[in-house]
Amino acid sequence: MKQLFFLLFVLATYSLFAQTTITGKVTDKKGAPISGANVYLDGTYDGTATIDNGTFTFTTEETGEQTLIVSFISFETYHLTDLVKNLKNITIKLKEDVNTLDAVIVNAGSFKAGENAKVTALKPLDVVTTAGAMGDFVGALQTLPGTSNVAEDGRLFVRGGDAEETQIFVDGMRVFSPYSPTANNIPTRGRLSPFLFKGITFSTGGYSAEYGQALSSVLLLNSIDEPEEERTDISLMTVGLGIGNTQKWEKNSLSVNASYINLQPYQELYPDNNEWHKPVQSFGGEAVYRHKINTNGLLKLYGAFSTVNFDLTQEDINIQEGIRFGMKNRNLYFNASYKDFLKNDWSIQTGLSYANDYSDLDIIEDTVQDTENAAHIKLKLSKFYNSRFRLNFGAEYFITSFNEDYTALNEDTYNYTFNNNITASFAEANIFFSKKLAANIGLRGEYSSLLNEFTASPRASVAYKSGANSQVSLAYGQFYQNPKNEYLKFNTNFSAENTSHLIANYQYVKNKQIFRAEAYYKDYNNLVKYNTEQPLPTANYSNNGGGFAKGVDLFWRDNKTIKNTEYWFSYSYLDTKRDYKNYPTKATPSFASQHNASVVLKHFISNLKSQVGLSYNFASGRNYTDPNKSGFLNSKAKNYNAVNANWAYLISPQKILYFSVSNVFGTQNVNGYQFKNQANTNGVFESRTIKPAADRFFFVGFFWTISDNKKDNQLDNL
Repeated sequence: MKQLFFLLFVLATYSLFAQTTITGKVTDKKGAPISGANVYLDGTYDGTATIDNGTFTFTTEETGEQTLIVSFISFETYHLTDLVKNLKNITIKLKEDVNTLDAVIVNAGSFKAGENAKVTALKPLDVVTTAGAMGDFVGALQTLPGTSNVAEDGRLFVRGGDAEETQIFVDGMRVFSPYSPTANNIPTRGRLSPFLFKGITFSTGGYSAEYGQALSSVLLLNSIDEPEEERTDISLMTVGLGIGNTQKWEKNSLSVNASYINLQPYQELYPDNNEWHKPVQSFGGEAVYRHKINTNGLLKLYGAFSTVNFDLTQEDINIQEGIRFGMKNRNLYFNASYKDFLKNDWSIQTGLSYANDYSDLDIIEDTVQDTENAAHIKLKLSKFYNSRFRLNFGAEYFITSFNEDYTALNEDTYNYTFNNNITASFAEANIFFSKKLAANIGLRGEYSSLLNEFTASPRASVAYKSGANSQVSLAYGQFYQNPKNEYLKFNTNFSAENTSHLIANYQYVKNKQIFRAEAYYKDYNNLVKYNTEQPLPTANYSNNGGGFAKGVDLFWRDNKTIKNTEYWFSYSYLDTKRDYKNYPTKATPSFASQHNASVVLKHFISNLKSQVGLSYNFASGRNYTDPNKSGFLNSKAKNYNAVNANWAYLISPQKILYFSVSNVFGTQNVNGYQFKNQANTNGVFESRTIKPAADRFFFVGFFWTISDNKKDNQLDNL
């Protein structure tokens, strides 16, 4: 019996001496103790939690080299690998987790929206619910600060830049012809359907080194990765009809949409001030196929086809019978993208886009046939080193082949053509110093084979979280863009146009409310100039142009204060002058308004099963040249004002009747003036006022959704 007790005593003593006590203290970087942090040895059940003063102690029978792990919410998990005997009286300082929702985000110059955005300034849904936007993503974006309202054009004019200075990308791939063709003084529309996109990033300046060939702005559209359910959508409208269907399988899904637009019935009911020989007819279709390769890999194939056909005569003060203009356009666009997460925290994103655009124009007695084939190939790799440092880099190749056949009234024919290939590479580091301080630093290089020129574009932005709900950001960047096709088809002895951006941003976000204030300065160099009334093969071209743009943008959005109501307000002040094209001196371009403002209101009335919307758009008068006065761009047109309204009524959960009207009060807006080429006998140049083709536009539609979930409808798409 004594031998048994002695054996038990020896075993107990050995067990006691075999255990090691691990002790220490856990604090934040300022030394304040952290209570409740989990402390344990990796792969074991040995551990504890820190007490009020941040200390911990526990024992283990593990020996040799082990990994101690310390974790606590809002802080980065800490790992320490050492011999167990050395894990005594250690002090561990946890770093703040920079990936938390209250962490700083680098956002100078950018509005982000969608499921992955920490702050939503404009939702994809807003594209189609904003009164006056008419279901066009450009119309909705024009209610954001930084844009100028050029009502007769319809494209994006951003911070003193013309429309060609903004580029549009889908899933990271370039869209070469994003707008439908149109005639003078009739605003265009975007070709892309807003229903296919989950997220939008609208960068009004200072954007990532990943994107190039844009002097002023980039619009990034991210398509839906996986639809929620199978459904069919039917649309019957005063201007046409549409149908869409989505099918889902285990690893695949397919969405198809088609639409037919014919404005002839509408023109007969509400004629405008043009003489239409063939009102606008268009047919379009698009399809998205998605396939999951593995757990994380996703392949998306997007294709779109559209045709537009119209013929009209427009008034011209210098041609008594007016100018007859006819167009037949065909556009094909294809986009393939693939993304996946690789081993060791690497990820890949690659893609290809291709566009074929063909236009057959009849201008009075002349004919013009334009064909453009363009492609974009891209590979991007990302490495996640840790939560504080990420590296993105890649390469891309742009191919453009342009051909124009021009036949004059006397049957003389001319051919203009060029091929422009651009090779680019980029690298960008995302650095998070803490939850309060972060920076993006990047560099982009491009080589144009047509211009035989290499350009380097440094980009940098930094953001600091100044308070619990506020932050400030700064951004700087250099941006290059090749001259427009209308110049390159006549002359290729150019350098790339360029501009530099300097941006300061303040943002406050709290409980469904957001306020942004942003100041910027842009310096333009190497802008194209020519010495004729319009670009001609006989003109003398140079890169001697330049200019500047500076201003302040303000934005306020509130989804909280009024029940079932959201509204936003935006205001932009712009001071810009440039010497380019055939300008005799530096002046404010005719597309730039010094003041732009928008107010948007949306309200859901439960008792009436209705969603109503109102918007108001204001733009100060734009410059034009009056030859009866001395100077260039020496006069201003009247201010632009428009109130727009829409109403969606739920007939049943899946049937909606929708009404909208633009410029409700029929305000007589002015787009500019046209003057006679020659003065009359009194020495006066007579003029005519260029007004919108119609003061108002009415729209009525019936939308029907068919799905297994009987409550789904298209209300979010109206």
